[in-house]
Amino acid sequence: MNKRNALYLLGLFLLVFSSCTSKISGPLKVSSANPRYFENAQKQVIYLTGSHTWNNFKDFSYQHDRPPFDFPTYLKFLKNHDHNFIRLWTWDLLNWETEGMEHPDYNAFRIGPFAWERTGPGLAADGLPKFDLLRFEEAYFDRLERRVRQARRQGIFVSVMLFEGYGTQFTRDGYRHHPFYESNNINHLGLDTAYSQRLTIYELKNEKALHIQKNYVRKVLERLDKYDNVLYEISNENHSGSTDWQYHFIRFIKENDRHRHPVGMTFQFKGGSNETLFNSPADWISPNEAGGYKIAPPAGNGQKVIVSDTDHLWGIGGNVDWVWKSFLSGINVIYMDPYQQTVARGQYDEQEIEVVRKNMGYTRRFSQKIDLKRAVPTPDLSSSGYCLSAENRQFIFYFPDNGAHWIDLSGTDADQEYEASWFDIQRGAFGRTEKIRGGSRQTVYKPTEDAKVLLLVMD
Repeated sequence: MNKRNALYLLGLFLLVFSSCTSKISGPLKVSSANPRYFENAQKQVIYLTGSHTWNNFKDFSYQHDRPPFDFPTYLKFLKNHDHNFIRLWTWDLLNWETEGMEHPDYNAFRIGPFAWERTGPGLAADGLPKFDLLRFEEAYFDRLERRVRQARRQGIFVSVMLFEGYGTQFTRDGYRHHPFYESNNINHLGLDTAYSQRLTIYELKNEKALHIQKNYVRKVLERLDKYDNVLYEISNENHSGSTDWQYHFIRFIKENDRHRHPVGMTFQFKGGSNETLFNSPADWISPNEAGGYKIAPPAGNGQKVIVSDTDHLWGIGGNVDWVWKSFLSGINVIYMDPYQQTVARGQYDEQEIEVVRKNMGYTRRFSQKIDLKRAVPTPDLSSSGYCLSAENRQFIFYFPDNGAHWIDLSGTDADQEYEASWFDIQRGAFGRTEKIRGGSRQTVYKPTEDAKVLLLVMD
C-alpha cells in the first residue's frame, strides 16, 4: 500500500471512529448556499440529527419507581452517539398519560414546573395552588436557560418547544388540566369551559389568552437571546385549526427576536397537511408520512429546511433505512427516543434502537466529510434512488437491498478515478476499497449484506 492510500484509509478510519466536534457559532440561519440545511456564522453548513425524549425539560412525577431525569447524563449520551440536535419538550397540561399514546403500559404523570407562579387562592386540578398567569415563575426560565447553556457546551443545538397541543386533544380530561382553564387560575380569561371548546386556547379567539401567551414567548426570547444554539418550535402536534395561531407566533418571534433564531412548525395532528407546513412562514418544518417521508423520502428541494422526525411518522419507531434514505435526500433527521424508558415502557428492541442512534451519528460524520454547501440529492444516479453528490467530486450512495446495483457516472470525466469505499452500517466501519473510473453507468456489488453505503471521492 502506498503512502497516499495509507493516508486515505487513515482518513476513513477517523471518519468513523473520531468524535464529531464543531464549534457552535450562530445563531443558525437557512444556508444561502444550500437551503436544505442551516449554516452558522462562519457559513459552515450544518446537518442536524439527534435523539429527543419527552421528559428532557419538565419533570414527570411517577406513580412507580423511576429515577428523575438526569440531563447531564442525557447530554453525554447524545455526544457519545455524535448527535447534535434535540427538541426540548414542554407540556402545557398539569398531567399527561401514556393512554393517550395508545400505549399498553398506561401511566398518569403529574407535570412541572410551569412558567407562572402558583399563588392561589384556591387549588388547581392537581391539588396545588392556582396559577397567577400575570406573574412569571423565574425558576422555570432559569431551568430553561441552564439546559440550553449545558447543551451549548456539548455542541448541541436545541429546538425550544413553546407549546404542546397533543395532550389537550388526547389526554383524558386534558382541557380541565390546562393552566388556562377557568378553575386553574385566578385571572378569569373568559375561555369557554365546554369541553368542545378546549382547542380555542390555540386559536386567535381570546385576546386575554393570546396576551398571556405572547408575554410568555417574549420572556423566553429575552432569556435565550444570547444563545446561538437555539431554534424554536411553536407547538407539538397541535390541531389543524391552529394554523393561523401558529403562523401568528412564527411572525411574532421573527419580529421580536433580536438575533433571529430559526423558527419551526411541526406536523399538526389531527387533520393537518404537509402543504400547511410548506406554505408557512417557518424556517424549518417536520412533515408527516404523506409524500413518502416514512418509507421513501422525496428529494428535498430547499423550499424549507426539513427535519424529519419519527415522532410524526411512527410515534415510536424508525429504522436505519429511514435514516440513510432521508440523509441522502437532503433531509435532517431526529428520533423520538424512549430513552431509559422513564416515560413509555414497552417491548422495545434496544439493540435495534441503538443501531438507529448510531447510524444517525454516522450520517452526521459523512455530512462533515462531503461538501455540504454543494451536496444535492441526485436519485437518478443510483438504482436505489438514493444518492447525495457534490459537483461530481463526491458521491454517497445507499443500497438497502442485496444483489447487483448500478451507479451512473456518465456525467463525469471518463479519465477521472474515484476512491470507492463500502461502509458497514452495523459495524460502523469501512471495508473494501477499490478504484472506480467515471464516464459511464456501471454495476457495483456490495461486498457484504450490511455494507450498504458507498462513498466515492475524487482521487
